[in-house]
Amino acid sequence: MDDPGYPVPENEERRLDSLRKYQILDTPPQQIYDDFLAIASAIFGCPIAQLSFVDSDRQWFKARIGIEQQETPRDIAFCAHAIVKPEEVMIVKDASEDPRFKDNPLVTSHPHVRFYAGAPLVTPDGDAVGTVCVLDREPRDVTPEQQEALRVLSRQIVDVLELRRGVAELEYLVLQQDARVEELEEARRGLEDSERNLRTQSMTDHLTGIGNRRALESRLKDELSRIQRNGGALSVAMIDLDHFKDFNDDFGHMEGDHALVSVASLLESGLRAQDYLARFGGEEFVVVLPGTRIRGAMVMAERFRRTVQRASWAKRPLTISVGVACTEDGAIESGDLLRQADEALYRSKEQGRNRVNGTGIE
Repeated sequence: MDDPGYPVPENEERRLDSLRKYQILDTPPQQIYDDFLAIASAIFGCPIAQLSFVDSDRQWFKARIGIEQQETPRDIAFCAHAIVKPEEVMIVKDASEDPRFKDNPLVTSHPHVRFYAGAPLVTPDGDAVGTVCVLDREPRDVTPEQQEALRVLSRQIVDVLELRRGVAELEYLVLQQDARVEELEEARRGLEDSERNLRTQSMTDHLTGIGNRRALESRLKDELSRIQRNGGALSVAMIDLDHFKDFNDDFGHMEGDHALVSVASLLESGLRAQDYLARFGGEEFVVVLPGTRIRGAMVMAERFRRTVQRASWAKRPLTISVGVACTEDGAIESGDLLRQADEALYRSKEQGRNRVNGTGIE
């Protein structure tokens, strides 16, 4: 096998598999990882810091201070050497005198690295998926206290990665559980969906092409009747576009209409087959979530919120606030269910917007 130009860990295949499970590569910046780097930079007093994940042929930076590149080839990465010994903090006091790095382009040209200290990010299974590291353009020494601080930071970062992976897996399990309940009524719903497809344009919002308020009321009545007969759960998520009046005032109603169409499209992209989206009026939308209890509905609502927040907006970033309500016996009027969701939405706005609140209804 050809020499790749860098050391390869013995557990390389398993290490890469562990990295993929975190689903961290090529994701947007996140404040918590920027904060970890700010601490590392302050501890060492270094102008450059990186949170680096070592992929099969590159190192990719989830967070970085003092550099512009988002990634570099693996064969010039200091971190590619650090992950070979997961139990150690790799220290390079003067790279220009280190045989491994003295001819490295990161040393011989910009940014002219001399000092490097990197603590591997080690998973619970012992796989080093990357490093938290600091660099300087001047040679320097490291104290034992600084080395231990870098180890602590690396452990904390892995804890965050593990927590977020666990949350993602839990979301999947909750949604799968709700989906299994829904399968019991799939045949009946298929017939009713065919009937709903025959409804006229009077049931469609002319701007966004989704259901209008009349269509929403009809759908809610159908779903409430169904769970009164057969049991099950029904949730609704009421969604409001944050600061939309200011957006219209700043950019005009035509741009505001474009924003509403885009939000409707983003929300539709996250729906399951049985879900239903309608425009409630103005900048408000409602998602009907059949066969979904409050936990699953909160997961869905948070997914809607993140989808809108992470979207690319031409004028300025847009966010939504969401209120969720649920009934598990259908013994409630549709208007009361919507009012409960609206109260939860009000709490989201009161708490600063761009968040989700929920209310369970027995």
